Amino acid sequence: MRRRKPKGITLTRSDQCEIERLLGDGRTEQRVARRGRVLLAMKDSGTLVNDLCQQVEMTRIAIWYLCRRYEAIGLKAIYDAPRSGRPREVSASQRVGIEQLACCEPAGLGLAMTHWSTRSLAEMAVQRGLVSHIAHSTVSLILRDADLQPHRSRYWITPTLDAEFLQRAGRILWLYERSEALKAQGEIALALDEKPNIQALQRTHPTQPMRPGQIERQEFEYERHGIVNFLVLLNIYNGHMRSCCLDKNDSAHLCQALPKLLQPFYSYKRIHLIWDGGPSHISNNTLSFLRSYYGPWLRILFTPVHASWLNQAELLLRSFSARYLQRGNWTSRQHLIEHLYCSTPEYNRLWAQPINWSWTRRDLHDWAQKKLS
Repeated sequence: MRRRKPKGITLTRSDQCEIERLLGDGRTEQRVARRGRVLLAMKDSGTLVNDLCQQVEMTRIAIWYLCRRYEAIGLKAIYDAPRSGRPREVSASQRVGIEQLACCEPAGLGLAMTHWSTRSLAEMAVQRGLVSHIAHSTVSLILRDADLQPHRSRYWITPTLDAEFLQRAGRILWLYERSEALKAQGEIALALDEKPNIQALQRTHPTQPMRPGQIERQEFEYERHGIVNFLVLLNIYNGHMRSCCLDKNDSAHLCQALPKLLQPFYSYKRIHLIWDGGPSHISNNTLSFLRSYYGPWLRILFTPVHASWLNQAELLLRSFSARYLQRGNWTSRQHLIEHLYCSTPEYNRLWAQPINWSWTRRDLHDWAQKKLS
């Protein structure tokens, strides 16, 4: 087919509508969209090809060739021509066999390995007679098509869905749902959590700052200057936090810090305090201190076992750590403590906002029914 300059092309109404639909669809491949723009432009006899070349970043020859293809085969010209390629060497049944092998535990096949890699899967597929030979890159493509990722894993804690779990979770969810009504009655809901054993690490060499074409580089070796236990109290109505640093994460230091953290809320008729069942929280010394010091004015709601995610203060600590602890460099333990105390008001000023908690008791009931069925 000669690549001569077209005298002009005539788009049918249906082809023009289809091209406009493809251009408006964000999922259209860019090479297809670019060819569609060329055809829309070339239907106008006044279009200057040199200007169009700069707009779509195509050569004159490519534009002329596209127009000739459209004259010959119609709108199929904007799509790539089919390519034969090398025939597939792995049959469909062999692909299924490799996928099933990837879903098996290596120990079930008499291996001491703990997980698969593409190379070990390729070797085992040959040994078991699934294929005569196969490259590990081909195994990777097969797993990718099947959406299997044997090289990845994540931790998971399964809560025990018994009556105690549902009762504790239901109380906390009821509190989140009724928080505004309780505040109107003079009661307030708070959440308490700690981040224990924050290490005060100092890098042995200065951190190299970011530059164009180069990310920040941090020295691997470091010196330890002790640990800090960071206790935070979250006001769930506005997202503001109060903090305290503890020398030890035990009941004695916790009881010393609680009056200071709760002091601004003494004017309320009652406080509903959410926290997890950590050892220092449920110890006899802590519980007896709370009963004798606060009595029924302070209502404690413990999260169920393996369900500390119900505590909004845990989400607060995650957000705070990402902004104020990652990549930190502390010359001493006191330096880290001062940083934490200075960061608290800044976090309240810049980032604090109430958490949009949408999981309700109905969702808890449906989730429990699904798990138990």
